Amino acid sequence: MKRLISFLVRNLKEIYIISLFILSTLIILLLFPGEGRFRFEFQKGTPWMHVELIAPFDFPIYKFDEEVSAERDSILKEFKPYFLINPEIAVQQLTRLDGVFEEQWKAYTGSEAGDQSRKEIYHELAGDIIRFVHSKGIISNEDVLQRVDNTNLTIVIIENQMAEERDYNEVFTQKNAYEYVLARLESYADSLDMESDTDFFKSLNINEFLVPNLFYDEETSNAVKADLISQLSITRGMVQSGQRIISRGELVTPDKYRELESIRKEYEKNLGLQGWFNFIFLGKVMLVIILMVLLYLFLFNFKKKILQSTRETAFILLLILILVAVSSFTLRTDVLSLYFLPFALVPIMIRTFFDSRLALFIHIIVILIVGFWAPNSFEFIFLNIIVGIVSIFSLTNSYRRGILFLTAVLIIASYSTVYFAFAIIQEGNLSSIQSKTFLWFAGNGLLILTSYPLIFIFEKGFKFLSDSTLIELSDTNQPLLRELAEKAPGTFQHSLQVANLAEEAIYQIGGNALLIRTGALYHDIGKMENPEYFIENQLTDENPHDTMKFEESAKIIIAHVTKGVEKARKNRLPEAIVDFITTHHGTSVVQYFYKSSLKEYPDDGSRMEMFSYGGPKPFSRETAVLMMADSVEASSRSLKVKDEESLRNLVSQIIDYQIKEGQFDDADITFRDIHRIKKVFLKKLLNIYHVRIEYPE
Repeated sequence: MKRLISFLVRNLKEIYIISLFILSTLIILLLFPGEGRFRFEFQKGTPWMHVELIAPFDFPIYKFDEEVSAERDSILKEFKPYFLINPEIAVQQLTRLDGVFEEQWKAYTGSEAGDQSRKEIYHELAGDIIRFVHSKGIISNEDVLQRVDNTNLTIVIIENQMAEERDYNEVFTQKNAYEYVLARLESYADSLDMESDTDFFKSLNINEFLVPNLFYDEETSNAVKADLISQLSITRGMVQSGQRIISRGELVTPDKYRELESIRKEYEKNLGLQGWFNFIFLGKVMLVIILMVLLYLFLFNFKKKILQSTRETAFILLLILILVAVSSFTLRTDVLSLYFLPFALVPIMIRTFFDSRLALFIHIIVILIVGFWAPNSFEFIFLNIIVGIVSIFSLTNSYRRGILFLTAVLIIASYSTVYFAFAIIQEGNLSSIQSKTFLWFAGNGLLILTSYPLIFIFEKGFKFLSDSTLIELSDTNQPLLRELAEKAPGTFQHSLQVANLAEEAIYQIGGNALLIRTGALYHDIGKMENPEYFIENQLTDENPHDTMKFEESAKIIIAHVTKGVEKARKNRLPEAIVDFITTHHGTSVVQYFYKSSLKEYPDDGSRMEMFSYGGPKPFSRETAVLMMADSVEASSRSLKVKDEESLRNLVSQIIDYQIKEGQFDDADITFRDIHRIKKVFLKKLLNIYHVRIEYPE
């Protein structure tokens, strides 16, 4: 038991990583559709490349979704919306008119009696107008806009359980009811000579009595609409069991394609009715496990550093799960097209934080998983792999402003071009191509622009480092770099030169030039604590080390690493930048003070530890190159004669000594890389010190 616990404790991180892979596999299996998979692949307009297909059972020939949608729209054009009319509202408004009319007439004439005959005529006129408008029906504009697609139609009005069809233009809205009242009063004014009493009708304000009494009957309308749609047939004919569907080499015409799609749908539906655990489920388990094992092996063999980080592994698996889950939801709901989903976000996000090779591999894994249940899986996989490659190529300089906009344009163009090629092969003409699909591609490209906020969210959430952040940090106007320039100007100039050397070298051997430049600018920030103890900051011949013991001097020199780490973390620099501070001297020895100490204590071999940096050694190409550039640049300053030969010897001696000391044992760097780095350093140093190359006579 103790051995088991000890094993678990020692391998806790590995167990956690494997658990993440197992959990991801289970989630993907839960997202898989319940249906089986038709074993034949086919495309419209291409020959049938399989054996002769005989119908194994009776099945209906289904109409295409576009046909069903068109027929549905045609049927719904005959739909008549239902409205309920409330006769009580007219009665209420007429009763209310009686009271208001008496008050307004008294106020207008100055007495209750006034001209009784004129009063009765006006009262009857107002009542007739209100009664007529309500009898036709008043409907609110808002209700019409929300419930009715257009106004050029027939509606059905239900009153006292009796239905009456009426042209929509015969009913009133509140606006045209008011216009009708004005026109009616104007005509009466001409015929009854009531122009002198227009002020009275204005005060009466008949418009206030025109209250909507016609309401949309949603329940009845929906029931009628559902009944109409239920009459729509989604099939057109049957194929009998034993009937030949298509022979080998026969062209998949539109009619044959319809039959093949129908048998595929019935076949997969029948396979999905066999219970949750069957051979189909077993096959899905095997496929998903194979893909996840391939992903693990790829990381284990080529990106072991990622597997050693639970944070980075979790990010990659989360990204895969998000795209798979969204794809599954899209296919189940059938609201959006699968081509609307921005699958290129996967390689974009991976490329931003890692590299192109990993980005392409993860993208292929996602596409293979989704392609299993995607319609026209070959077309889907082909399209998205092309788009993924294009997106990776377009992000070679991901820190350029507007690069993602260009990427989005290239993705839309790639989708559209490849889909167009497929479409003309399948359809044989331009008129049959579904133009709506190109709109999905445009939406896909627009969603790619969400990379901007997503990169920021993932960068902060998983503590990654993007090119945008590196550009910000490498700005010499950053407060920490400004402080370095003020307190230790010599160290600042040294850091700039190291950055130039390291950046050029990493360009030649391959690596993240922006990362190494930023790391180089910050690698010596610990020297701000005691700048006068470092020779590049000493402006006079006075050296504080002359009055100190060698051990004390070495301690101060070595401490600039730990102080730099403290300062970096206090200023919240990313860990990737802190790595350059901790590794730029590796486990090397402060040679000057160590050798000076050996002269006083020649027999004390244990003293080396007092003069050694605490490490760790460089563990990446970038940190290894920085160590070389830092040592070479610093040593080149002390050369009395700076010619081509002395600089070449200096570069070789320093780097060869670091190799001999095993400083690059943990870094992914080859002797060929180191040879190229030496050549780059020599060329840059010759330019820095303006050394003329001597040509042979």
